[in-house]
Amino acid sequence: MVRLLAGALAALLALLAGPGTPALATHEPDHRYVVLGYVKDGAGRPLAGATVRVVRARTGLAYPARTDGEGFYLVVVHLHDGDLGETLTVSAAGASAKITATFEPRDKRVERGTRVDIEGGRVVERRALFATTLKEVLDR
Repeated sequence: MVRLLAGALAALLALLAGPGTPALATHEPDHRYVVLGYVKDGAGRPLAGATVRVVRARTGLAYPARTDGEGFYLVVVHLHDGDLGETLTVSAAGASAKITATFEPRDKRVERGTRVDIEGGRVVERRALFATTLKEVLDR
């Protein structure tokens, strides 16, 4: 099951990343950190086509994405075990917040990441929903 999930994620990430982006170097779970979530307006309606950016504080490298029709986005940041605790800035729709990359470096199999929703100009990290949201996306 883990290999199937990893394979499906790799295919999804390659499709979303497109050619020439840093995500192509993120072939294993311990080489990537996934930031995903939803962007909505103040009334709770999805913002389709919104630009989302995740920027690594240490390198300044920006990882852009666009939301789909449901306001969903997925960004793959190239992080390794030594990047534990790195600050990432997530921004979209005029809102921005800093989050910390948190994961278990000894675990090389479980996907690393967090869910960050932008709702009416407010950024809300929902780390506990990451695995469930990722599974829902892969099951689509």
